[in-house]
Amino acid sequence: MAKKLKRIGVMTSGGDSPGMNAAIRAVVRTCAYYHTECAGFYRGFQGMIDGDCINMNARSVRNIVNQGGTILQSARSKQFLTKEGRAQAAQNLKEQEVDAMILIGGDGTFRGGQVFSQEHGIPVIGVPGTIDNDIYGTHYTIGYDTALNTVVEAIDKIRDTASSHNRLFFVEVMGRDAGFIALNSGIGAGAEEILIPEEDLGLDRLLDSLERSRRAGKTSSIVVVSEGDKIGKNVFELAEYVKENLPFYDARVSVLGHIQRGGRPSCFDRVLASRLSVKAVELLLDGKKDLMVGMLNNEIESCSLDQALKGKHTINKDLLRISEILST
Repeated sequence: MAKKLKRIGVMTSGGDSPGMNAAIRAVVRTCAYYHTECAGFYRGFQGMIDGDCINMNARSVRNIVNQGGTILQSARSKQFLTKEGRAQAAQNLKEQEVDAMILIGGDGTFRGGQVFSQEHGIPVIGVPGTIDNDIYGTHYTIGYDTALNTVVEAIDKIRDTASSHNRLFFVEVMGRDAGFIALNSGIGAGAEEILIPEEDLGLDRLLDSLERSRRAGKTSSIVVVSEGDKIGKNVFELAEYVKENLPFYDARVSVLGHIQRGGRPSCFDRVLASRLSVKAVELLLDGKKDLMVGMLNNEIESCSLDQALKGKHTINKDLLRISEILST
C-alpha cells in the first residue's frame, strides 16, 4: 500500500502556456477530493528554493479555469541548476511537510525535476505545459491548441492585408526546435509555404515555389516560418533575399511573438489540463513517481520522465505532404 501523502506541492515553470491555471485548479481540487493538503509554489523551482508557497484549497482556485498565464507565476532558476540550490529546495519542502511535487512545464522543467528526485528522493510527476507541443509521450501539450487558434486568427487578419495590397507576408511563429505550430497553423490558415526546423526546404526551392505561385495567378502569398527554421539567419534576412531575387513581390515580415502564449485557453486545453492533472495527483497517491502524464489516442497515459526527455515527438509526415498538395 502506498505511503499516505500529507501534502502535495504544485508549481509552474518555464514559458507560460494557456491552460496552466486549469491544471493548477485540477491539482488543487483533486487533492481536496482525496483529503490531501496542497501547497502552491510561486515562480517554479525558485519558489521552492525561497520557500515561497501558499496553502491552496478548492476555493482558492475558483474562477481561474478560463484565465491565461499562471497564478503561481513562472521563472527559470539558475540557482536550481546547482546542487546547493536543489538541496535548499529539498530542505524547504521538508520544513513545509511537502511529500511530493507536481511540475507543470516543458522539458527543462522535467529535467530539473528528474535530477531533484534522484538526489533527494522526493517523488515528482510532470504535467506537460508548453505551446510548442514538443514533448514525447503525449500527442498534445497544454497550451498548444490555444496557441494554434491564436496564430490562425492572426494569419487570417494578415491575409486580408496581403490580399488588399498584393503582398507576400512572412509570418514568424514560435517553435525554436519544433515546427508543430508552424505546420498545423500553416495548413489551417492556407499558407502557400511552411518553413520548419525539421525540413530544410532550401532557398532555391522556396524561390521556385513562390515563382510558381505567381505564374499560377496568385497576387499575394503567406509563408509561415517557424522561428527555428534554418533556411536564413532570421526571417528578416529571408524576406530580403526573396525581395532581391523576386523583385515583383512586395515582401513584408510579421513576427507574432509572445502574443501566442497569452489569451484564454481553448475548451480543448482546459479539458486536457484537467484530465492530466487529476491523473497526476492520483499517480502520486498510488505511490508512483518520476513519471509524466500525457494523452495518447485520447487516453490519459503515463511514461517515465526519462522516456519523455530522451524520446522525440516527431512531425507528422503526412501533414507535410498535405501542405504541399494544398499550396498548389
